[in-house]
Amino acid sequence: MEEESYDQGVDEVYLKIRDLEFKQRILKERLSMIGDNLIDFKEIVLSQNVENKKNIEKLNQSMLRMISFMESASVEFSKFARREDVEILAKQAKMFQPMNLVTISDLEKLKKR
Repeated sequence: MEEESYDQGVDEVYLKIRDLEFKQRILKERLSMIGDNLIDFKEIVLSQNVENKKNIEKLNQSMLRMISFMESASVEFSKFARREDVEILAKQAKMFQPMNLVTISDLEKLKKR
């Protein structure tokens, strides 16, 4: 009887050890999967980071080109005449109208009438 209880105790310990080994193997596999997933995730994040840096550099270059264009355009715009200046010149041109100039002989003809 003592032997049977001893055998049962050994069997229980053996089963508990086997269960613990199984649980340890499962945890090891899970930990390995988590590690692999982290490595994959890190690679994805790094590749996206490199791509984002390239895009930012392209945007910076585009922005610098736009700034350069705006600066050159503003220099050119300052060379153009202002609206008020053009309106004054238009009024002066209307007042002058060389086709409607009256000659002295025309004035003398008008006086005789």
